[in-house]
Parts: sequence; structure tokens; C-alpha cells
Amino acid sequence: MTLPTPEAHLRDVSRVVGQRSAGEPEFLQAVREVLESLAPVLAEHPEFVEGGILERLVEPERQLIFRVPWTDDEGLVRVNRGYRVQFNSALGPYKGGLRFHPSVNLSVIKFLGFEQIFKNALTSQRIGGGKGGSDFDPSGRSDAEVMRFCQSFMTELVHHIGEHTDIPAGDIGVGAREIGYLFGQYRRITQRYEAGVLTGKGVGWGGAEVRTEATGYGAVFFAEEMLLRVGEGIEGRRAIVSGSGNVATYAIEKIQQLGGTAVTASDSGGYIVDEAGIDVELLKQVKEVERARISRYAELRPSARFVAGGSVWDVPAELAFPCATQNELGEAGARALIANGVRAVVEGANMPTTPAAVELLQDAGVLFAPGKAANAGGVATSALEMSQNAARSRWDRDKSETRLHDIMREVHGATYAASERYGRPGDYVLGANSAGFVRVAQAMLEQGVI
Repeated sequence: MTLPTPEAHLRDVSRVVGQRSAGEPEFLQAVREVLESLAPVLAEHPEFVEGGILERLVEPERQLIFRVPWTDDEGLVRVNRGYRVQFNSALGPYKGGLRFHPSVNLSVIKFLGFEQIFKNALTSQRIGGGKGGSDFDPSGRSDAEVMRFCQSFMTELVHHIGEHTDIPAGDIGVGAREIGYLFGQYRRITQRYEAGVLTGKGVGWGGAEVRTEATGYGAVFFAEEMLLRVGEGIEGRRAIVSGSGNVATYAIEKIQQLGGTAVTASDSGGYIVDEAGIDVELLKQVKEVERARISRYAELRPSARFVAGGSVWDVPAELAFPCATQNELGEAGARALIANGVRAVVEGANMPTTPAAVELLQDAGVLFAPGKAANAGGVATSALEMSQNAARSRWDRDKSETRLHDIMREVHGATYAASERYGRPGDYVLGANSAGFVRVAQAMLEQGVI
């Protein structure tokens, strides 16, 4: 049998997935971004082409879409749509968060699940890739409404998850409150206390220390490793951060613990600039306690100003951390960052930088860390939570953060080594895609055509 060239094979896979997933732009963007990195890998491993690895990898093992009816505080029946995409389990049970946000649709969930395959592989924690969520918006809803929605959501999801099958976690719109309600319903239906079936739980009943902080902390740890490799560091650097959820808040916190100064945070209404450095405790008060808009921070902090609309990427800084949502940093933002002398861009969110912006940044010599490597700290700590649940043990905060730091150091090392192996040292996009792909592809090949 004559195999096609790697380039021809990648074109064929891209064409087929484009036909099958027409109308799913986020998913197609994620797939094509990975495929663009894999020609040198396939040249070295023709057995992956012969084994149809890519054809199988771009198709989820299972896609679930279900109705979620619930009753609001006025007694009106509401109906949302729920999703769980179980993408790949070659390395372990499906692992990935649940996102509750109006923007959620099948394309978004598939893109997130596809990214999760490679991210999870890079952590070396023996977990597969999956993702789920709903177009339900918890913002402005009472605790009772959120509880009723979560109970309805879990009533269907319970049939498809388990600590050896699929372990959901939190994501945008799903924090400790939502995880608690989901777990309570799971326990009520199954009559079993299986702490390992969900991660992101409260620390007092099976959750892991540093899980809330892990994605933001991990992104900064990755940035630190990336800068250390070229003889630089975070100390004394000025940073801009987008977003104001968990990822952004704890990225800001760790930047400042390491001696940098983070001066921005944002939400859909605009952004704040605090030249004195973001007051993390005030930010937590505004976003986690008051659940207010980011403009509230500027009202309470004399050194801060609020900019309605606009682009946070216009603020001069040496380090940039997009930590809000997909495709938030486009070409205009990349050009502004380059003009202002940015040294590194580190993705705390999933695919927040458009392909055109990534190309501009890399061509300008900016260090660029893709989310599937840089934001792997959240799922890595979720895996550590699973391990603690299985052993009925609990680690203290210092041990948990140390292990997180070690994992992110390992993720960086594997990513950089792959970029060297496949001919583009320092190209972290190629490195993350190829390193994660090889680990999954090898497992798939060894397990047969399933």
C-alpha cells in the first residue's frame, strides 16, 4: 500500500472534517490549528497515517445533546440545551469541564473537547479529553434557580459519567456552587458517595487545595519557565490580563507574587487599568462576593480607571495574558501589543488568540504560549484531586501548589523538546500540538481500531 504524503493526508483530513462539521467554526479552527503542526510528525511516524489515527481523532467517540427543563422563581418553565462530548479516551477516562454560558453550542463544546485531548495528554496524568455544558446563563439567577437547573442537568448527565468513565469539572459559569449542586443530585440519584465523579468540589468534602487557582497559577508558571529558558523572568515586568474570572484573578495574583505588576482586568463591559497594580483582594470582593461589573473596582480604587469598551491590548505591557474567552485577541490587538514592545503572550483561556494574531506575534519574535500547554494547570490539578479522592487522602496547600508547579515545568519541557525535535525550536504551538498528539496517537495505535 502506498501511503499519501503527510501534507496530502492532512489536506484530506481537513477537507473531510470541514464537510462533516460545516457550520461549526470554532471546532474547525481548533482542528486546523492542530493539523497545521503535524506534517513533520507524520513524516517520522507513517504508522499513524496507516492506522487512520487522525481520521479517528477528529471524530468524537460520543456526542450527547439533551433537553434541560427547569422552573424559575416565578414558576415559569424554562428549557435549555445540555451537551457532553466525550472526545477521546485512549489515555484514560474523559476529563474536561462544564461551561454554562449563552454562547455554548455544539461547535464550542467540540472545540473545547478537542483541545482538551492534547492538553490532558501534556499533563501526563492519564486522562482523556471531553467537554460539556449548556446555554444556560447563571448570571443574575438566584441560588435556588441555579440549583434547580443543575439538578435537572445532572438528572440526564448521571447516565453518562463515572469516576472510571467521564469526570466533569467546572469552567466558565460553573464554580464551586454549581459543582456542589451537581454532586448533590448525582449522590441523590445513585445513592453513592463517589467523590471522584466530579472535580472542583469544596475543599471540605473532597476538593483539592489550589484547584480554584490552578489554571491562572499554572499559566504564570508556564510563562516563568518560558522566560527562564531565554534568561529572563517575571520579576519587574508589567503585565496586562484580560478577564476577571478565576483564571484572570489568580493569574494576576501569581504574577504579583513573583514580582511582576499586573495592571488590568476586564469583562464584557470594558476594562480597568490600575497603575499601582491590581488589588487582588478588592478584585475578589467585586467579582466573587458582590458579583458586580469590573467598573465597580474603579469606583472603589482611587488609582484605577475604567475604560468602557475599547481593547485591553492597547495598554502597554511586557507580558500579556488573554484569560477571558476564545478569539478575544485578534490582529488589531496583536499589532498593538507588538508596537508596545510585548515580550510574551501566554494564553490562560482556551484558544483566545486568532490564527492571524498568532502568526503576527510569532513573526515579530514574541514568545507565544498556546492554551493547550499554558492553561493545563487546571485539569492537572483536577487529576490530582481524582488521585486524592481515590486514596481518600488530602494534600495540604503547599504540597498541592508544589506539584502543580512541577507539572507545569514538565509540560513546558515536553513542549519545548517537541519544538526542537520537529525543527522549530521555541515554536510552542508546534511543540504542544505535536507532543500531545504523539502521546495520544501511540496509545490509539496500540489499542487497535476502536
